[in-house]
Amino acid sequence: MAQPALALRDLVKTFGATRALDNANLVVERGAIHGLIGQNGAGKSTIIKILGGLYKADSGSVTIDGQTLTHVSPRAIEHLGIHIIHQEALLVPSFTVAEALFLGAEPGIGPLLSRRTMRKRAEDIIGSYFDMMLPRDALIGELSAAHRQIVQITRALLNRPAVLVFDEPTASLVRREAHRLFGLIRRLRDEGTSIVYISHYLEEVQDLCDKVTVLRNGRDVATLDPRDTPLQDIVSLMINREIGDMFPKSAVPIGKPALSVQGLTRRGHFTNVDFTLHAGEILGLTGLVGSGAKEVLAAIFGLAPADQGSITTHGKQGAVGSPAGAIRRGLGLVPEDRRGQGIALDMSVRENTTLASLGKLTRFGFISRRREAETVRQLIARLGIKTPGPDARVRDLSGGNQQKVVLAKWLSAASDIYLLDEPTVAIDVAAKVEIYRLLGDLAQRGAAVLILSSDLLELQGICDRILVLHRGRITHRLRPADTTPEEILAAATGAAGLGESIAA
Repeated sequence: MAQPALALRDLVKTFGATRALDNANLVVERGAIHGLIGQNGAGKSTIIKILGGLYKADSGSVTIDGQTLTHVSPRAIEHLGIHIIHQEALLVPSFTVAEALFLGAEPGIGPLLSRRTMRKRAEDIIGSYFDMMLPRDALIGELSAAHRQIVQITRALLNRPAVLVFDEPTASLVRREAHRLFGLIRRLRDEGTSIVYISHYLEEVQDLCDKVTVLRNGRDVATLDPRDTPLQDIVSLMINREIGDMFPKSAVPIGKPALSVQGLTRRGHFTNVDFTLHAGEILGLTGLVGSGAKEVLAAIFGLAPADQGSITTHGKQGAVGSPAGAIRRGLGLVPEDRRGQGIALDMSVRENTTLASLGKLTRFGFISRRREAETVRQLIARLGIKTPGPDARVRDLSGGNQQKVVLAKWLSAASDIYLLDEPTVAIDVAAKVEIYRLLGDLAQRGAAVLILSSDLLELQGICDRILVLHRGRITHRLRPADTTPEEILAAATGAAGLGESIAA
């Protein structure tokens, strides 16, 4: 057999107690398009960062063109012809298109830079690869995300790479631009370039790739020909789990509408989002990176208001406008980055718990310490927060208990509509079960819960309904009892014929 263009073998990488890669392998043949897929957290980003020299593997080998590297660094990797197109364009925003393309390799004679030559070459190269023209003097910071992506791809192609890695390249591209990119990738393959293609959009992977490696929990569980493998089987390889007893959920009567969203649109992120969340209901929201799901949550809470549409809470319609306005209307947000946005790490459990409700505890400008202490005591007991005491620093608590403090903050504020963004990320299984119990308790007490999650079993285990966003639109409304994790993932990836939409 011919030497592979790229071989990553038996890679192990740990971050503290988390094993991100567990003897993972990725072998890419010469002149092939090789897909790399897996759920969020499966290890895709870690394996690519090891290849790019951004992370050092704990053990394992990196072999390029038959040469096993003893030292992997970004400079060494590029010298060997490996170029990575990251999802976020790594370009200088104050440069023009031409300046960004030729940074470090500017055309000219000696020290004299020829801007005219640079602009002409930039136009010719982008035109030949993408059959389009970008504004020659536009600054990178003024371009759309799609056009920045095109500049970044073109910059990598100038170096005539032997291996080109695309990390979610179509997340910011419209369909026409995506098809141009697919044509370019096939052309590069036919010219001998080896491609690694990472994408959540399985229909793209199945149509484009010659081979696909599936990662799950840090391991490569299969390498297959996607054109000979049913999409349902690929999805099953990515999941391979069943719902057990970790989702304690009681049947709760669904009450009146608590939150109604109609025609919500934020240009470039999501379009015509409609749904109603009821008291006593846990409504799931999911979608791939770039689907617009996170932006919908931000718009509802007033962090990034929508361009059009309406938000109604308890029959009162009007713009939320700001987080302060959202809080006044009874909304509480549990962000994904709880340590950076949800809690103040160096403040106490007591201070964090009452942070959003100081107005209720204040009289004549003074906080009632007695009422504050009683409120905090009750919430610590109700949520089972494991802490040495109310004055312990939140920084010193476990991740699960920090998340409980975030929930306590909104309970203290008497919120009755909860927006949760990936509430169980980076906490252990036992803590997850406690969080699920708390969410069920909130629903039983009449609160309305909207949970954004990429954990498909979590969604199926605790939600009454699930909304799936694909490229900025709600495409599926699913009932957990009538669907499977495979169908939810298929709906999120836009796989045709799977996870049919049901009215809800």
